[in-house]
Amino acid sequence: MEQALDQPARLAQALTHVMHRAGHDGTVARPQRLSGGANMQSWLFSIGDNRFVLRRAPSDEWIAGRALNLAGEAEVIRHARAGGVPAPEVVAELEAADGIGQGFIMRALAGTAEPAQVLAGDPKAMIGDLAAALAGIHAIDPEPLDFLPGLVAAEGVEGLAAQFAALGGDRPIIALGLAWLRKNLPPKRPARLVHGDFRVGNVMAEHGRLTGVLDWELAHSGDFHEDLAFGCMAVWRFGRIDREAFGFTDLETFFAAYRAAGGAPVDREAFHFWLVYRTVWWALGCLAMGVAWRSGTDRSLERVVVARRAAEQELDLLMLLDGDAPDAERKVSLPPSPLERHAPCGEPDAGEILTAVSEWLAATIKPRLEGRDRFDLAVAQNALGIVRRQLAARPDPHDKVLSDALLAGEATLATPGLLARLRRVALDTCSADMPKYPSLAPIRAAWENNREEP
Repeated sequence: MEQALDQPARLAQALTHVMHRAGHDGTVARPQRLSGGANMQSWLFSIGDNRFVLRRAPSDEWIAGRALNLAGEAEVIRHARAGGVPAPEVVAELEAADGIGQGFIMRALAGTAEPAQVLAGDPKAMIGDLAAALAGIHAIDPEPLDFLPGLVAAEGVEGLAAQFAALGGDRPIIALGLAWLRKNLPPKRPARLVHGDFRVGNVMAEHGRLTGVLDWELAHSGDFHEDLAFGCMAVWRFGRIDREAFGFTDLETFFAAYRAAGGAPVDREAFHFWLVYRTVWWALGCLAMGVAWRSGTDRSLERVVVARRAAEQELDLLMLLDGDAPDAERKVSLPPSPLERHAPCGEPDAGEILTAVSEWLAATIKPRLEGRDRFDLAVAQNALGIVRRQLAARPDPHDKVLSDALLAGEATLATPGLLARLRRVALDTCSADMPKYPSLAPIRAAWENNREEP
């Protein structure tokens, strides 16, 4: 598999064989690895005038522990498409004899999944299309898909708690989120088909309208509010933090569009629960990326950089939860950052050397690259920046004693000074790990000046 991955010509030969088996004659042109995709790989290729996308696991080990395998994902896509959801057409599935791993091939949809271009569409039209797609997904009876995993809120929270413990159990803000989830479980609802990863970045759009829903690897049966909340997370609004619904509009407009498309009435408390749940889930998912890299399951550079995005989710999680703190604690000034450093002089320090390497890569190597290679270079420069900022000023976000106290209810947001302390650590950690995160600047301004939060 790795050899085919490293040599697109060999992958093209294997794909030609797969497509012939599926009834598509012709020779596959050189496949192009698409950028993005924190979990799965996507390769674009053509046969004549027809364009297709290979969706493939990065390794057999990576997919082995997943609740839904790629064959199951392909079946869900077929089922959704048959139910009227704008999902891709699955045209072929890989077999072991093909020698290129596990995956399937879809006919390419029109348009782009690039978030900036999707968000440039007409807000009213796009939120209507997104709401209609979600209502269509949730109208599908999951019972015929008996292989689907299910998610019940209480069991899901305990699963997150177990994952947190396995990852060290020492990030206090995540512990705070888990404690809140345990106390705020929503009522159980009839199970619906849930996409599980419905957000800008996983949908295709052209001329300002939705053309398809991608990435069904997390599909399951559960509470439809989970899908509504996930796409509204700050991280998936790509800078449009003032537009809470997918980066397009306000929540009330989105909920009204969902109802108009046939969706059920939205319970705002259940929506908020799943917003907190998926923020904890993604924070843990980011940390797990580091485990996958360290174990050798996936040694890609992107994996270790995504692992540091946990800091973004801790920042957003604290913003979601600190409304539960007493007013007096919300007004406590942040402690000063203990990480201020004087500007270096004389010989270059380690951070300056890393900056020089990054500048050389941008000036000398970047102009020679294109496609996936250019994306990987950007990831490498980001990695260098993370190391440089950690050397200069990054707090230690790990505190097992405090995490245990929060999980046990011995410490809460009513504990004097705790909220201010957590805010300072969240700001400084995100500043070091992901300083360009769009939520960082407005949250910093609000917390440092005790203003109303964004």
